[in-house]
Amino acid sequence: MKPAPFAWERPANLAALLERVATAPGSVKLIAGGQSLGPMLNLRLVEPDLVLDITGIPELRQARVEGETLVLGACVTHADIEDGRVPDLTGGALQRVASAIAYRPVRNRGTIGGSLVHADPAADWVNALTALGAAVEIAGRNGRRTLPLERFVTGALEVALEPGEILLAVRIPALPDGTAWGYVKHCAKIGEFAHAIGAVRIEPGAGRGRAVIGAVEGPPVLLADARPLFGGRIGADFAERFDPAAADAALRAAGMADAVERHVHVTVLARAVAQAARPNPLPLPEAA
Repeated sequence: MKPAPFAWERPANLAALLERVATAPGSVKLIAGGQSLGPMLNLRLVEPDLVLDITGIPELRQARVEGETLVLGACVTHADIEDGRVPDLTGGALQRVASAIAYRPVRNRGTIGGSLVHADPAADWVNALTALGAAVEIAGRNGRRTLPLERFVTGALEVALEPGEILLAVRIPALPDGTAWGYVKHCAKIGEFAHAIGAVRIEPGAGRGRAVIGAVEGPPVLLADARPLFGGRIGADFAERFDPAAADAALRAAGMADAVERHVHVTVLARAVAQAARPNPLPLPEAA
């Protein structure tokens, strides 16, 4: 199938892009890698009047470290992260998540910002970065703002961008020494979107952690305080203290009624917890 007709422009800089997004008549879509938008255009799931190619804007390809925060421009590719072409303050967690996204041709072109804006519930960055406590920088003609990722992704394929706004960058906090990280996804076969995702960021020394249950029907199920999953306390023995019933209760509270579906998600989360308890180096994400 072929896309409906649309105009194509390539703004030269960020100011020109923001001006065009704000003033263009009709519907506008941005394209970088095109790994999500391309198929949607061909299937006519979206029919924009104008497509703006943002790959020529240097600000969107930048990667920098600000203190204890890594800032990745929206057009940084999965392969940029996988191959170590950008910094990583997470002890390799980002690199290992990137390396298990789809297939290498997809990783060569797909971008971290495009993945987040598309907001597929089964997308790796949507879930992994929520567990890592990331935030996004949003830009428009009237200024910039920052949102935690859990407030940016508002639903399946839905994000909190206002008219005239774009996602500019992702802000990822460093993982302190001693942090345990686990990320497991259940796929029918390697390279496909996941049917269930579990991610945990555990700081045993500080007694705190975050957990995400992903590939659900809406935004990731986030436990910003993961202590209830571990009997109310997080310590060095967190893996032994993991309580599947507490995870099941969180899913029921999130509206997941099917017991078999809950069991699959709880099992994958348990594997992420077990992975986090293993000695470093961090392993590759598992396809359960």
